[in-house]
Amino acid sequence: MENNKAMFNLKSMCIFHKNGKVLMSKGYDKVKDEYFYRPLGGSVNFFETGETAVKREIQEELHTKIENLELIQVIENLFTFEGTPRHEIVFFYKGELAQKELYDQNKIHVVEETYEFDAEWVEIVEILSGSIPIYPSFDYKDLFS
Repeated sequence: MENNKAMFNLKSMCIFHKNGKVLMSKGYDKVKDEYFYRPLGGSVNFFETGETAVKREIQEELHTKIENLELIQVIENLFTFEGTPRHEIVFFYKGELAQKELYDQNKIHVVEETYEFDAEWVEIVEILSGSIPIYPSFDYKDLFS
């Protein structure tokens, strides 16, 4: 039973738009040998709201605040990462970066305490066509139409 608890997460993520693109973190699954993208954000700490968590995560990752934050949907995400089944509940937001110069960077290297990754501006057309894997699975058409 302990292992099941370890694979359940509460997450909070945010989508940022610019000129037909969205800012996504790029990840890699060694077992699937697959690169994929996810909106920026992270885990919700105990006794923290989804809104507070996404603001904290974006501050930690990009060193900026979020403006015009709006909850889009709460998503239940069942998936396998590196061979391990996972279960997430995701508070899914959209917003604007307060530090406007981040919109001019094609790639943003993010260094966290235990890992690092690149955030990239990904074409919305690629997301809607399904040509690149985006997680969590969600009908992104409604978001970008």
